[in-house]
Amino acid sequence: MVVGEFTQKRQLIIAGGGPGGYNAAIRAAQLGMEVTIIEKEKLGGVCLNTGCIPSKTLTHAAAAFASLSHLNEMGIQTGEAGFELQTFKEYQQKTVSALQKGIEALCKANKIEVITGTATFMSGNRIGVDSGHHYEMYEYEKAIIAVGASPVLPHGIVPVEGKIISADELPRLQELPEHLVISGSDYIALETAMAYRNLGSEVSVICEDDTFGLDESISKELHRVLKKSKIKLFKNSTLLEAYSSETNVAITIQSDQEKITLDASHLMVSGESRPNTKDLGLEFLNISTDKQGFIMVNEFGETNVDGIYAAGDCTIGRRLASKAIKQGKVAAEHISGMNTSFNLALVPLIIQTVPPIASVGLTEGEARQQGYEVKTGQFAMGGNGFASIAGQKDGLTKMVIDEKTDLLLGVHMMGAGAAELIQAGTTALEMVARDEDIAYPVYAHPSLSEAWLEAVEHAAGKAIHIPPARKKATSRS
Repeated sequence: MVVGEFTQKRQLIIAGGGPGGYNAAIRAAQLGMEVTIIEKEKLGGVCLNTGCIPSKTLTHAAAAFASLSHLNEMGIQTGEAGFELQTFKEYQQKTVSALQKGIEALCKANKIEVITGTATFMSGNRIGVDSGHHYEMYEYEKAIIAVGASPVLPHGIVPVEGKIISADELPRLQELPEHLVISGSDYIALETAMAYRNLGSEVSVICEDDTFGLDESISKELHRVLKKSKIKLFKNSTLLEAYSSETNVAITIQSDQEKITLDASHLMVSGESRPNTKDLGLEFLNISTDKQGFIMVNEFGETNVDGIYAAGDCTIGRRLASKAIKQGKVAAEHISGMNTSFNLALVPLIIQTVPPIASVGLTEGEARQQGYEVKTGQFAMGGNGFASIAGQKDGLTKMVIDEKTDLLLGVHMMGAGAAELIQAGTTALEMVARDEDIAYPVYAHPSLSEAWLEAVEHAAGKAIHIPPARKKATSRS
């Protein structure tokens, strides 16, 4: 290895080129800063290369495949359809590559220096970069840590390539699983389960929390859809053991009452993750972390060390690209002297199942736990005109409202259009909207958005397309 002769000075160094890192870099460059990204693999991080984009390409393909039966109902003859995995993988990689090149072009256009190598922080505002054949030392004025996190399999579960895997390894599968068992209670588990089921795999899900962290009404509808899709759900169960042979995976789970053995072709585990900070040299910086090693930051993205910021999955909170992007931009602006901040209380969650699920704000249960007097309104998508036209009648829209003040507390959706419509809910919550603010505007007809109007009017007893509640019969003497 060749070692550089002297320490090179840089204004802002960003460790990690994922969503948090490259968004921070571009925003800082826009504000006139000289920026250097250090990325050990490819720009875009886990989200672009093995996470968000590959997984959503899969869910999109699965949803399109599932929609073919509706096309036949409308008289559009598609013939006998099939799914070619290798052709799909080529499309998936082409999509990833195109987006990757886009990020590279943006960095070049913004005159951002990109160094390929492994970063290690040292004392005295210095950072070393090991590129494998060359080692350089840099001195920085400010730094942002955006190195992400990696999935961790439960204790006692040993990974086996192509058989016992984490979610990030799904894009490398060379075959469509015959029977895929998924262990997890998060959105990744749900997306994977429904995507592979729609593509023809037998699917079973092992979950400790069968609500999947969703509002109780959405969870109830989800269970109905999972049952209709013939996805086997092992509720309140824990993965104990998994052993792989050349042909199958033997899995043992613990339910409430007994141990159960499953025979599968593949096992995918989703849930726990670990920040990629082990060899980053944080001990030289004395940066505060929680027990799992996730970095603590304030509303500006600052760590406890002056001049050091952090963003994305390596910080405390959900593993969501939207969180990383917001944190990265705010960190860049704060470094540049702007008075900006972020609040992660209203980060929308999107689950690309069929139909999709989207949520922001408090669930009904959370609102009651926090002491609110709650009123709710909900509307089944089966009563929406456009959902009927599209043949996508599963799901519902639910509004959670404070009874005393009429303030909107949460919006929860399962149904066609949920992933796009939820942004209006996020905006409404950020602007402290009341139920009348949702009910007042004129809604386009026919449209999926009309489900919002019906849900908020249901809370006030004014919904048009919901039959009145049956009155209990009274006895006469």
